[in-house]
Amino acid sequence: MKGLESFKDREVLVTGGLGFIGSNLSIELVRLGARVTIVDNMLPRQGGNPFNIRDIEDKVRVNFSDVRNELSMNHLVKGKHYIFHLAGQVNHVDSMRNPVQDLDINCRGTLVLLEALRQHNRSARVIFAGTRGEYGSSVKLPVDEDHPTNPKGIYAVTNLTAEKMVFVYDDIYGIKGVCLRITNTYGPRHQMAHDEYGVFNWFIRKAIDNENIPVFGDGHILRDFLYVDDLVGCMLLAALTDRAYGKVFNVGTGVPVSFNELAKRIIKVAGSGRVKFTEFTKERKEVEPGDYYADITRIKKTVNWEPGISLEEGIKRTIDYYRKYKREYW
Repeated sequence: MKGLESFKDREVLVTGGLGFIGSNLSIELVRLGARVTIVDNMLPRQGGNPFNIRDIEDKVRVNFSDVRNELSMNHLVKGKHYIFHLAGQVNHVDSMRNPVQDLDINCRGTLVLLEALRQHNRSARVIFAGTRGEYGSSVKLPVDEDHPTNPKGIYAVTNLTAEKMVFVYDDIYGIKGVCLRITNTYGPRHQMAHDEYGVFNWFIRKAIDNENIPVFGDGHILRDFLYVDDLVGCMLLAALTDRAYGKVFNVGTGVPVSFNELAKRIIKVAGSGRVKFTEFTKERKEVEPGDYYADITRIKKTVNWEPGISLEEGIKRTIDYYRKYKREYW
């Protein structure tokens, strides 16, 4: 993408950098010549996996620490030009089982990071990865950024709160922040060990293993599925776009696909697996927001980005990756 060469020799901190999105982002930043520092606490079941960065492990600095650790963050933010803040509790089911931990990681962790910047590096720019879950149930489709925010789960509440914190520090202390409300993202380097978040990748696992793909309800719920390379490109462009700061953006494709249709397409590309309709679990039903797809007009106009990878191509790339490295993820 044009303009991304500006990351050459820039100092970049990626929180949660051993996870799904963070590792893919770090790989691209290294390719662009950035000097990347990763911080990750490797909390079990959250997707952190050292194998994710095996191709760049000698080209990045990895700090096994926690965004809630003030001493650590005070040190790590110094001299950084960009902070991609991806560290967070991302497991929807865990967030209802253990909401206090969710609050601690997503809210206190973000506040510790912002305070470190206030005290040690106000010129850094913050790119915060939020979730489309901040909207809750859609009252109109597609969902634009002015849609009401009525989160259905604690995970989404804490993300929305963290987003507001970023904007407070932008407004009061001049620490530039841009916030992204990201749709369901899929692709290589996602955790594949359980199905509590990342249903797309769980479908991929089931198809690869030629097992039943569990589609909840009648499979007609609509979602907006984004390939991780498209998300990474969007995050990098947003970071470099001055007029994006102080604003919130939806990131998605804007193309609705039902879970039933998704499962069928995965089966077709994989050449294995089969659909099995199943009832929602109680935990899932409680936080299920219903249909969602994004209006991405604002991000397209502001940062000159749009997704370029089709669903079929994204499925193929994802299946190819996990067939090759299955041992590292199952």
